[in-house]
Amino acid sequence: MTVKAVKMPCTSANVYTKVPDGGWGWTVAFAFFVVEALTYGIIKSFGVFFNDLMESFDETNSRISWIISICVFVQTFTAPLSTVLSNRFGHRLVVMAGGLLVSAGMVTASFARSVGDMYVTIGVVSGLGYCLSFLPTVTILSQYFDKRRSLVTAVASTGECFAVFSFAPAITALKEQIGWRYSMLSVGVLQLGITACGSLLRPIVIREQQEAKAQPPEESTETKYMLENEQTCTSIESIDSGVDITTSPSNVPGKTKAEPKSEEPKQHGQNPAENNSTPPEPKTKLLDFSVMRDYSFICYAFFGLFATLGFFAPSLYIIPLSRSLGISKDHSAYILSAMAIAEVFGRIFAGWVLNKKPIRKIYIELICVVLLAVALVAFPFASGFWGLMICSVYFGFMLGTVAGTHIPLLAEDDVVGIERMSSAAGVYVFIQSLAGLAGPPLAGVLVDTTKNYSSAFYSCAAGMVLGAVFLALVRPCKTGLCHQQQQQQQQQQVEESTAGPPPELPEDFIDMDIGKAENSGKGSDSVV
Repeated sequence: MTVKAVKMPCTSANVYTKVPDGGWGWTVAFAFFVVEALTYGIIKSFGVFFNDLMESFDETNSRISWIISICVFVQTFTAPLSTVLSNRFGHRLVVMAGGLLVSAGMVTASFARSVGDMYVTIGVVSGLGYCLSFLPTVTILSQYFDKRRSLVTAVASTGECFAVFSFAPAITALKEQIGWRYSMLSVGVLQLGITACGSLLRPIVIREQQEAKAQPPEESTETKYMLENEQTCTSIESIDSGVDITTSPSNVPGKTKAEPKSEEPKQHGQNPAENNSTPPEPKTKLLDFSVMRDYSFICYAFFGLFATLGFFAPSLYIIPLSRSLGISKDHSAYILSAMAIAEVFGRIFAGWVLNKKPIRKIYIELICVVLLAVALVAFPFASGFWGLMICSVYFGFMLGTVAGTHIPLLAEDDVVGIERMSSAAGVYVFIQSLAGLAGPPLAGVLVDTTKNYSSAFYSCAAGMVLGAVFLALVRPCKTGLCHQQQQQQQQQQVEESTAGPPPELPEDFIDMDIGKAENSGKGSDSVV
């Protein structure tokens, strides 16, 4: 079955009769692939500059780690701003503006004279650009797909893996030729490609859903009551108000006092066509914080908060760890590239598994998080090139299963659903900002204190274990909340069924009916 789309100019929206699961969505998926490569791919490849920055600025590990830490914090802390701007100005303009900020921050950082300059250029400017580029792209991609959402998002998110695989060796070789400053300048110019990808993000409109919501339900109800009145009333001028009280829609329980006032204009020649007109569309909220009242979302947000501790530090410290074990620079870059390739397969595998039905996706995610914690614990026990290579491949595969699915999983009914995903993603990434700020510096402090890179991986594993605990609580909170709502609805129905007498009628109305009944009785006696 094909989905018809209205052909429109490149700058306008795509209008479909249902979620296309393809169409222009494939172009959006390609744009997301490139955006992933030029955002998270660069962040994860930034470890190749660590030793150069420490030597150039004569700084410690922890102070250099603050560059990426501030960048990740700004990226996640400003997520609600990204949601508000996307809902106000559209995803296309926001992503294009984000691409300009990312490129400007990286280019300016290549001329930095101190680590403080790096905090501002890469940390603040590029961090804000990363937020405006990544989050709107993954949000609009989820709107273009339904049945294939998990698989397409997972495959498209492999862009960062291919970027790490290609950028790490390329930047390492480029540094030897032109130095780290010009290498960073080249990366900044390359990131202008985000702006081109943003121009491909056409908004999507599902016309059939809007028309279904625009159907006025009152038309059939009024027709029903009119037919009942024609069958029960003896004439148009009947004064038997007892018929009207039982069949008129104005006397449905709960509306006895409000509806008669609304019917008066109809008797003075109001056009019936006005009642059938399409009601005004409700205004879209720029940011819906009602998700914070959902216990399942709160648990899922805490999962993201603690799991983020294990996302970035291993990629940043794998090269310094390998160098501390006596592994050469070239072989260290190969380890990081192998991790990226394994992450590609992990993302594809997770998307393929989550695309199967019926399956409880939240439980699959939980298993992957537990196995990812095991991978983090395994790093300190590795020795030599091949030991680190095996741990990196295992970690990369498990990281791919989690990193490529934890944000799209917000669209599932076990968390918040597709209707509230845009606002939920902004709040969710905002909560992650605390871990993004504290994670790398915490690992750096532990490394400087213990003089051992293994402590950084232990801290990441501890955060991942806490994340797994909160993720395990998401489904019970969701089912418990639904069960509680069902009990409340049943209790309300019982209260309504056992309620007291019906709503009181006007006194003059009752007196008039009694008077009519007495007069009709006297009239029948006189006839007899």
